[in-house]
Amino acid sequence: MTVLADSQAGGAQAAGARTAAHARLMAEHSAHNYHPLPVVIAGGQGAWVTDVEGRRYLDFLAGYSALNFGHRHPALTAAAHRQLDRVTLTSRAFGNDQLGPFCTELAALVGKQMVLPMNTGAEAVESGLKVARKWGYDVKGVPADRARVVVAAEAFHGRTISVVSFSTDPEARGGFGPFTPGFDVVPYGDAPALRAAITPETVAVLLEPIQGEAGVIVPPAGYLAEVREICTASNALYVSDEVQAGLGRTGHVLATRAAGVDADVYLLGKALGGGIMPVSAVVADADVLGVLKPGQHGSTFGGNPLACAVGRAVVELLEEGSLLEHTRAMGEILHEGLRELVGHGATAVRGTGLWAGVDVDPAIGTGREICERLARGVDAAVGVLAKDTHGPTVRLSPPLVITEAEIRAGLAALRTALR
Repeated sequence: MTVLADSQAGGAQAAGARTAAHARLMAEHSAHNYHPLPVVIAGGQGAWVTDVEGRRYLDFLAGYSALNFGHRHPALTAAAHRQLDRVTLTSRAFGNDQLGPFCTELAALVGKQMVLPMNTGAEAVESGLKVARKWGYDVKGVPADRARVVVAAEAFHGRTISVVSFSTDPEARGGFGPFTPGFDVVPYGDAPALRAAITPETVAVLLEPIQGEAGVIVPPAGYLAEVREICTASNALYVSDEVQAGLGRTGHVLATRAAGVDADVYLLGKALGGGIMPVSAVVADADVLGVLKPGQHGSTFGGNPLACAVGRAVVELLEEGSLLEHTRAMGEILHEGLRELVGHGATAVRGTGLWAGVDVDPAIGTGREICERLARGVDAAVGVLAKDTHGPTVRLSPPLVITEAEIRAGLAALRTALR
């Protein structure tokens, strides 16, 4: 049964009719767990997408960093096509010829010894928490079922039951209890509060090096170094959630390392799949990941050959280095332009690399309203896609392959939207 005609067909339909038809299907048959902008994307290339009406948009969200390398990057799509013609899934009941090389190459990129491949970012976080607890019992000697993990307020680590158990977002928590115990929440960026929360039963500190969902919140200078010192002094694992911040978003492979700090455990996802496959990983040394034994943790799709093939191509892009240099250069242009908007519709801007949070003057509108204006654009042909968060903030995270001309076009559109 054909539910809807080809998205690119039916040119005689009134403008907006195809979008409305898709919106109706989603409203009737897709759970209402998102509130998307009224845009239905049908195609993409690089930093651009095209909707079902044939209208083009500059993508300044890039799938929350899952599309760091843009839409349909040729090296990544080629890797996926090659693997599609060979084998896509074996399960971990058997080996496959992509798993070992993927783990080896990703471990080398991150500078650790072992990789636990999973699928989604939330799975990486859950897996990291399980590993930290197991390490706490087996290595640190915490009494059974007493392990505690210190986390930050306003953090975002996913939407599983354990993660929302320590979320400070009422919408994320409301109606989902009872919650998983064992977490202590402290203010982000407050090293004394973190130090005070540590107990002999603390097995890990879980933090984002930059809080993305909270509005691209950059911690105070020296904070991550203090986190490292506190974890070392208390024999607790420093677990860095780089699912959104890592793999190039800040112009570096890891945002934590860019601050001159090394975590014990890195959680990766989003960009690791190149916008093609859900791929995530826990990366650490053998004295941490070695606590897992057969049967204690797993995933049917984790480490599947198609995901590993794409992940290997992602690692190769990052190893080469020029894309990271480009990101840093384009990031300077982006932030220079954003600073000029303060006092002209924006009350504050912050971020690093190709990642920014823009706080909107309430007199101008909400973050959502600004994003709607950006999507509509200044003419009928082109819009800009971005995402609001926490009410007044607009998040910007364009693909790393974006050009200077495209950045300036996006800035011009934002300037107009803020009027």
